[in-house]
Amino acid sequence: MADSNIQIPFFDASASYHLQKEEIDRAIQNVLDKGAFINGREVELFSYSLASYLGVNHVVPCANGTDALSLALMALELDKEDEIIIPAFNFIAAAEAVALLGLVPVFVDICENDFNIDSSLIEGKLTSKTRAIMVTHLFGASAQMDEIKTVAEKHNLYIIEDAAQSLGSEYRNQKLGTLGHIGCTSFFPTKNLSCFGDGGAVFTNDAILAGKIKMIANHGQIKKYEHEIIGVNSRLDTLQAAILNVKLHKLNEAIEARRNIANLYHEHLKDVEKVQLPFESPKTVHSFNQYCILLENKLVRDALKEYLKNAGISTMIYYPKPTHLQKAFSICGGTEGDFPLSENACERILALPIFPTLDIQQQHYIINQLKTFISDAN
Repeated sequence: MADSNIQIPFFDASASYHLQKEEIDRAIQNVLDKGAFINGREVELFSYSLASYLGVNHVVPCANGTDALSLALMALELDKEDEIIIPAFNFIAAAEAVALLGLVPVFVDICENDFNIDSSLIEGKLTSKTRAIMVTHLFGASAQMDEIKTVAEKHNLYIIEDAAQSLGSEYRNQKLGTLGHIGCTSFFPTKNLSCFGDGGAVFTNDAILAGKIKMIANHGQIKKYEHEIIGVNSRLDTLQAAILNVKLHKLNEAIEARRNIANLYHEHLKDVEKVQLPFESPKTVHSFNQYCILLENKLVRDALKEYLKNAGISTMIYYPKPTHLQKAFSICGGTEGDFPLSENACERILALPIFPTLDIQQQHYIINQLKTFISDAN
C-alpha cells in the first residue's frame, strides 16, 4: 500500500554536500579567502588528481560536458561536413556538439540490453567522409569497446568517448573515457562525480591533443594575449574545482553505494514479469548513474510512472524521443522506423531513483510499489 507521507526524489542533490559538509565548506572558504576564483591552484590540483584516478596522462577541465565534446571535436581539426558516428538514442548534447561545428551526425541504432551503440551496425554507416565514432557510455554501462576499437583501427577513425554518465565505470579493468583517443565527462549535479553547478573535463593520453584542447578552451592562447587559433572560453572555475577535489575522494564509495542499490533492485525484480532490468557485461563495472528498466509498452510505462508518482516516488524517462526524430535534427532526414530499437526504448524506458543516500527502506518501498503495480496490471 502506498504511504501518503512518503516522498522519494529521483535524485537528492543536497545529500552529497551534507555527507562531506565540513570538508566542502572548508575548501570553499579557502577559495573565498584567497580570491583566485578563476584558474586557482585547485583547478590544476583537480586535473592531476582526476588524471591519477583515471590512469590517463592528461586532463583538461572545462565549463561543462557539452563543451568537453565540442573541444574534443575541435582538437581533431576536422573539415566541414565530415561525418561523426553517434548513437540515435542519446542525450542531445552529442549531436549538438557535432552539428554546431558544421559536422554531420550519422546515427546508429542501439543494443536493447545496454542502450549503447550497436557496434555491429557501425561499418554499414561508414563513408569516405567518416572521421570519428563518438561513443556514449549511457547510464553508467560500457559500450562494446573491443568491437568499436576494431572498427576504428580498421578504418583509421578517431574514438571520442562520452563518459558523462559513466565516470568511474570500467571496461576490462580500464576506466571508461580512457580507451579511445579522447574521453569527455560532465560534473553536472546528478553525475557520479558532481559539482554544485556546471563543469566538465576532457582527457587523453596524447600530449599533442591535450595541448590543443587546453589552448582551444582558453581562447586559442598559448600565452596571455597571444592567440594561435580561434578558440572558446570554457573553463572550470576554482570553486567548482575545490568541491570536486573533495568529492573525488569519495567517488568509488559513491559508485559502490549505487551498485548496492542496483543489486537490491535486481534481486527483488528479476522475476517480475514483463520488466526488463539493466544489463551488466562480465567485462565491465557498471556505475549505475541511472537504473533504467523497460516495460512492456508505452501505455504500461506511462501508467507505472503515474502510479509511482501517486505513491510519492519520482521517476524519469531517459529519453522520450530519439535524436533522429527531434525537430532540430530534421535536416538529417531521419524518419520514424529508421532506428527501431532506439524508438522502442523511448516508448518503454523508465528510470528509478538511484543515488548513494537512498536508504534501504526507500529502496524496498520502491520495489514493493513497482511489484504491486505489475501484479495488479496482470
